Amino acid sequence: MHARCVLFDLDGTLVDTAPDLIGALNRLRAEQQLDALPEAQLRPMASLGAAGLLKAGLNLQADQPGFEAARERFLELYAQHIADHSHLFDGMAEFLDTLKQQGRHWGVVTNKPGNLTWPLLRALDLEEATACIVAGDCAGVAKPDPAPMRLALQRSGMTVADCVMVGDDRRDIVAAQAVGMRSIAVGWGYHPSDDPPQTWAADAYAESPADLHLILG
Repeated sequence: MHARCVLFDLDGTLVDTAPDLIGALNRLRAEQQLDALPEAQLRPMASLGAAGLLKAGLNLQADQPGFEAARERFLELYAQHIADHSHLFDGMAEFLDTLKQQGRHWGVVTNKPGNLTWPLLRALDLEEATACIVAGDCAGVAKPDPAPMRLALQRSGMTVADCVMVGDDRRDIVAAQAVGMRSIAVGWGYHPSDDPPQTWAADAYAESPADLHLILG
């Protein structure tokens, strides 16, 4: 599967952000005199954003009193520690180097809001290497709506045929399919155990970042 440009989801695909997301939640729990929860328990919720983590960690629903205040404080704590422990998934740095050596490009299409996306990419020294960055609030709607994919094509100057989308969430694959873009579902990341990526009807499946070399050449 040849592609001039590889588009990545951010959290759970390109970067392992779970440690800092969970760290923010446990700081919030500490402020409420609650014990920290283990990372293994919360890690599957990392792709669900603040709402998913607050439900898992504080049993707070979006329609409950106190949710919005907790959400704002959680995001504040996360922004303060956005890249303390977040890092590229093992093997991803090598794959990005391979793309550069081959004269190919890569970008990010994420549902993470822009005020968190750009600081994270800057902290990891990744921003300048991208062909495009589309955050969750750039297109007015988020994946699985196809609008972010269309915006990525516009910003990168690529065509649908030039690109492939790589993601750890069904929404990534649905968004790519909606614009006729090829897609790769990945076996790492934060997808729930009851929704295995092999069932998402992507064009290919990568169990680890090393598989991307084999799939994309």
